[in-house]
Amino acid sequence: MEQKRSRTRRQPNNSGFLVQGSILAVASILSRIIGLLYRGPLTSIIGDLGNDYYSTAFEIYSLLLLISSMSLPLAVSKMVSARVSQGRVRDAYRVFKAALGFAVISGALAGLAVFFFSDFFAELLKTPFCVFALRVLSPTLFIVAVLGVIRGFFQGLGTMMPSAVSQIVEQVINAVVSVAAAYYLFAYGSKIGAVLGDEKEYSAAYGAAGGTLGTGAGAVAGLFFVLFVFVVYKRVLRRKLRRDRGNSRESYGTILKVLLLTVIPVLLSTTLYNLSAIVDQGIFKNVAHLQGYTADEIHVFWGVFGGKYRVLVNVPISIASAVVSASVPAITSSFAKKDMRSVHKKTENAIQYSMVVAFPCAIGLGVLASPVMQLLFHDSSRLAEQMLQVGVISVVFYSLSTLSNGILQGINRMKVPVINAGIALALQAGLLYVLMQVLDMNIFAVIWANTFFAFAMCILNSIGICRAIGFHQEIKKTFVLPALCAGIMGVVVFGVYTLLQMLLKINAVSTCAAILTGAAVYFVLMLLLKGLNEEDLLSFPAGRKLISLGRRLHLL
Repeated sequence: MEQKRSRTRRQPNNSGFLVQGSILAVASILSRIIGLLYRGPLTSIIGDLGNDYYSTAFEIYSLLLLISSMSLPLAVSKMVSARVSQGRVRDAYRVFKAALGFAVISGALAGLAVFFFSDFFAELLKTPFCVFALRVLSPTLFIVAVLGVIRGFFQGLGTMMPSAVSQIVEQVINAVVSVAAAYYLFAYGSKIGAVLGDEKEYSAAYGAAGGTLGTGAGAVAGLFFVLFVFVVYKRVLRRKLRRDRGNSRESYGTILKVLLLTVIPVLLSTTLYNLSAIVDQGIFKNVAHLQGYTADEIHVFWGVFGGKYRVLVNVPISIASAVVSASVPAITSSFAKKDMRSVHKKTENAIQYSMVVAFPCAIGLGVLASPVMQLLFHDSSRLAEQMLQVGVISVVFYSLSTLSNGILQGINRMKVPVINAGIALALQAGLLYVLMQVLDMNIFAVIWANTFFAFAMCILNSIGICRAIGFHQEIKKTFVLPALCAGIMGVVVFGVYTLLQMLLKINAVSTCAAILTGAAVYFVLMLLLKGLNEEDLLSFPAGRKLISLGRRLHLL
């Protein structure tokens, strides 16, 4: 017993980064839930046609965001963490200021590019009416660039709280403004369309633009919050700067050079990693057009895929992204100290944590595909249900590949994810074309190609990590037990939902009850089969309460 208590006390030192990751993961989950809740009424306003315009605009926006600034938070957190671990607080602060200047320039250039070349991007993806949403999004690129650097600075200092809270603030404002603006602009676009003779297209296009207006408003709110936190923290920072007696004083030129050398590989890997969405859309819409699908059919396919399916599967994947944000600075710090034992342990903990969450989410979404689509989007179509059922396995692969990308970057193997993403992207594009042209699988070809891309990244990244640090992930506790427990949970969830629907015939009640039952069953099974222990639970949100509950149930 004494040994167990001692081990529990030491836990924060071994995997405290997972506690920070849990904070960010909870915020990501809450943000995604808010996103799901507002996407329902937004879809009701703009329809599948508007969803196509909205999703297409976001694909282009996301790619330009990646190129201009999305790699900055990770690079900043990595550089700040490495310097703080060596006691070089002043140099860490200089990294922040240099990155901020870089973000202002890159964000402004990206915003101008989206605004002035919006027609070109829209025509390239055979979706000309997404141009209104693109132009509304353009200023957001500048705002998010600055916001990302401040978040990366705090993450490098080892605290995820500013990023977590700002995410929630950002999403709440986003939800309110998006729905309100979409409602107003949809009606406005309808009037314009009536005059121009194309009411359906213009109302959907203006409604989609209203939806993207919320993204900018949310980013502004998030930026104001982190600026407030930074101003409050400035007093503490000044004390740390005064205590920094180190001789190292990196010049801004040196910092910018290191920043670029850090950003470019991250940028290339994340761009290639996320370029798959643009490649998917370009190949799908062009091939579908050649195959004789009507414009309305193509809009519906992509509207359901981008506006419903992808929104749902991205919820659990965002947890992996949160773990990446916490694990990269922590792994970088241990790697800089040449503490390979700690690097291995943190890598193992991060992957295990991600899989413990990914498997039940994937199974749950697959089992409750139709009920969830009905609950959130009022969509009972067979198309939406089948898309989610086919694609849920990608949740596991994308979670693992996202995390393994971050791990490779944390151990300074920056080129490896770039090469891997390039290989996977080429294979994915070829597979997508074959599935569409030869097998005529329409939108399901995109889902299978997406899944294959993530699977290929998992394999290639795992080989890269093994070669770099000789790391081999434990299999049984990380993959086998979560998959087994999630499978049993899925059977129980299906039974509970079916029974409650027979008795109550209220989808919302049956779905929520099935989800809660599934979470409880999965928790109990993981403890019974020793898939989780006290040390593992300490890294989870409300970990001590979970341990207390496990003890009361005599499972620990």
